[in-house]
Amino acid sequence: MAYKHGVYTSETPTSIVPAANSTAGLPVVFGTAPVHLASDRTEANKPILCYTYAEAVAALGYSEDWDKYTLCEAMRSQYSLYAVAPTVFVNVLDTTKHKATITDKEVQFDSDKATTVQEPVLLETLKVKKASAGQPLTEGVDYEAAFDSEGNLIITALADGQLAASASAFLDFDKIDPSAVDKDDIIGGIDISTGAYTGLENLAKVFPLYRLVPGMVLAPGWTQDPEIAAVMAAKASTINGLFKASVLVDVPTDTVKKYTDVSAWKNNNNYVGVDQIVCWPMVKLGDRKYHMSTAAMGVMGVLDATNDDIPYASPSNENIQANGLCLADGTEVVLDLEQANYLNGQGVVTALNFIGGWKLWGNRTGCYPANTDVKDNFICLRRMFNWHAQTFILTYWSKVDDPTKRRLIDLVVDSENIRLNGFVSRGFLLGGRVEYLKEENPVTDQMDGIVRFHTYFTPPVPARVIENTIEFDTSYLETLFG
Repeated sequence: MAYKHGVYTSETPTSIVPAANSTAGLPVVFGTAPVHLASDRTEANKPILCYTYAEAVAALGYSEDWDKYTLCEAMRSQYSLYAVAPTVFVNVLDTTKHKATITDKEVQFDSDKATTVQEPVLLETLKVKKASAGQPLTEGVDYEAAFDSEGNLIITALADGQLAASASAFLDFDKIDPSAVDKDDIIGGIDISTGAYTGLENLAKVFPLYRLVPGMVLAPGWTQDPEIAAVMAAKASTINGLFKASVLVDVPTDTVKKYTDVSAWKNNNNYVGVDQIVCWPMVKLGDRKYHMSTAAMGVMGVLDATNDDIPYASPSNENIQANGLCLADGTEVVLDLEQANYLNGQGVVTALNFIGGWKLWGNRTGCYPANTDVKDNFICLRRMFNWHAQTFILTYWSKVDDPTKRRLIDLVVDSENIRLNGFVSRGFLLGGRVEYLKEENPVTDQMDGIVRFHTYFTPPVPARVIENTIEFDTSYLETLFG
């Protein structure tokens, strides 16, 4: 040790660790996008984090044809209807795989020397020729090509180019084919030769890429497939081997057209997970139809934002952007309170226009009524347990492999109790505490480097029923005698 002479100082680590930030309801949405319209196209099967509508459109493109391009429904809902961000999108439409090649397509020029191609052309593959057997002409010299606001490709012959006197032209191009995308593309996997992740496997990539933990997993337009829903539930139950997320799924409205048939379909197809939020039917706003799962995602995002990103409140009886319910074919669905409550009692979330306008209606996860554990069958409690686990992991990950000393134990216990007491004082919890219990930490585990803490944790339960007994009190008849 060096010889010292004078006054010196040193520092010791703070005995309290502030909690790490965790986006409670970060949505990760899987589907297809019109990437041929994207100005800054992202590659297929790569999670892309978007804070604004402009970012999403630049990376993925946008189309009103939501049946073909399912991610556009979520883009419209999140940014325009509910104004919540961020959202992670995973486009599984691969331009190298889901495409068709068109050769020698003849198009006619109008009086303005322009022609419209109403196909999803990959612009980088476009070749414009004067004749069928001719050589490709030069863009910017012979013609200009660009998409209009409706996604149509406009090709304009330039006055000094080789097409100036032509009445037509011949086109070679590749176009994307969203109909070629199937459930196997959504489910995905890992390429044995390259190690590349596809489909739902990309859920594991979100945290390594963005340091944000998924809170909700969706695939609007796809989750009526039981196989997709099952894989989603499995992947969301162990993200990166550590985290859990809620899975929002829809009962199909093209085959399940009556509310009385929903429960049987739900049970027969095993939509009964503790982290599943099962939705029926669709909602409509103006001329557009949205899957109920998409609307529920927006409602929960708005609710979390008003509660400092803590998902302690139930999304039920919260405003939903809708002016009706419908089936896939647009047929109107009208539910009264008893019918909506029947769905709720079967673990299905719906919407209701009863008092105060249109509201999301339903507190229960898919495991209800078979599972009566309160932490599993209430949506808000299930989300709170998932969120608390996320936050604990993120906060104390840096302490893994530290020496097991009393200081480490006190650090965790004191930090967590301060945090939980803060949540209690703010009304997010009814009570909470963390303990280090001797009976849960046997000597053999301590010798093996295992440290166990026990959290006692009580989020408030939704007041789903408020009752008032009203009685005629005859004693007040005495007031008639003054």
